[in-house]
Amino acid sequence: MSKDISIHSWPCSYYVSNEKRWVCGTLSLTPKSLRFTSSKDGENLASFRLFRISEIKKESSSFIFSSLTITEGNVKHWFSSLQPSRAVVFNVLEHFWREQLLGSGAAAGVEASESQTSKGKELIRLVSGSQKRLEDTGKVLHHQGEQFDNIMVGLNKIESDSDVADKLLSELESPPWWPFGKLPWRSQQEAKIQHEASASASASAKKGPGKEGVITKVPVIFSKGEDLNLKPGKLTVLVSALEISDSSSQHVHRYHREEVDDIRVHTPFELSIRQRFIGKPDISYRLMSAKMPEVLSILEMQYKKKIEFMPDYSAFKSTPEQSPSTPETSIWNSASGFIDCIRLSEAQSGEQQAQLQVLQPPVSDSEAQELKQMVMKLKNLALEAETELERQDEALDIITSSVDHATTHIDKHTRRMRKLL
Repeated sequence: MSKDISIHSWPCSYYVSNEKRWVCGTLSLTPKSLRFTSSKDGENLASFRLFRISEIKKESSSFIFSSLTITEGNVKHWFSSLQPSRAVVFNVLEHFWREQLLGSGAAAGVEASESQTSKGKELIRLVSGSQKRLEDTGKVLHHQGEQFDNIMVGLNKIESDSDVADKLLSELESPPWWPFGKLPWRSQQEAKIQHEASASASASAKKGPGKEGVITKVPVIFSKGEDLNLKPGKLTVLVSALEISDSSSQHVHRYHREEVDDIRVHTPFELSIRQRFIGKPDISYRLMSAKMPEVLSILEMQYKKKIEFMPDYSAFKSTPEQSPSTPETSIWNSASGFIDCIRLSEAQSGEQQAQLQVLQPPVSDSEAQELKQMVMKLKNLALEAETELERQDEALDIITSSVDHATTHIDKHTRRMRKLL
């Protein structure tokens, strides 16, 4: 993925300190850097890496105009006239800057892979084999669940036929002087029995499928519908739902799995979720996150027929990365990488000195990111299998009670028919 492709851009003004003037242009955020381009001649007036930023702050220029300052080392960059608002730009920049400092590695998930190691290849092969077997198990469980559903449909048909037979037998049993087919006291008893059965069925329907499995939680910047006011929050991916909450963990909206009509992926870091309605506005949310590539691999499995990749996403994926690694990036990667072991060496003079030596990591960063996504997929498959097993367990309970009920009805009808004969 090219670092020159912008995740988001905003019209604004930039203060050129050496010329002491404001220049109109566009502030663009890329996966690894920020840049300002003049709208007059297209010149790149400012460009700096995210990990070099030491502070992002809301300030006022000349004590009047609201501005946003970005400190890079000892240099402070001033941006003003931000559209749609300073708060929106601040929320987005702060989110990606913090995730970059925390070493999220989200952008690395969509970059070109590094040289693979033997241990990394072996781990990926083992995890992929486990994933394939778990997928096959999930298919078998799904087929078994369909068989249970067919059994329940057959039992419902048997129950309806039993009700018809009960009505016919009641008409045959009623005396000739009673013109209404059913005796009044028998009708009251049957109505009471049917009311109890419907009450138990509704109680079982309200019973949940057990505790919901949380697959992952990621910090996001979200907005509702066409609103441009982006706010910080969290996206929780569950086995049966997608839940959006604000920065104070207050519930904002919950999409149940069957309520999601489409998921549009605009970039590897931005997507929108929509639920359609007839006669009233749709419920849609736009989400942006530095960790969105980790979530996309799960959403692709859960919503295969509902997810749609937009042209901008293809531009991100099709453009290879060609920028050479700098000393700063190598230091950053080594700090967030894997420490194989720590060696303690003794000086020949007898004085003991502890020396920490960071050896070559057993797996590369790209392999670690790939393994992380595969493990998340395994977690998703395991939670879906658990949910399906709980549903089938409940279906077995319903089938058992339905079979007992049908057997009782058949025995009862047999006795009644023998009396008539």
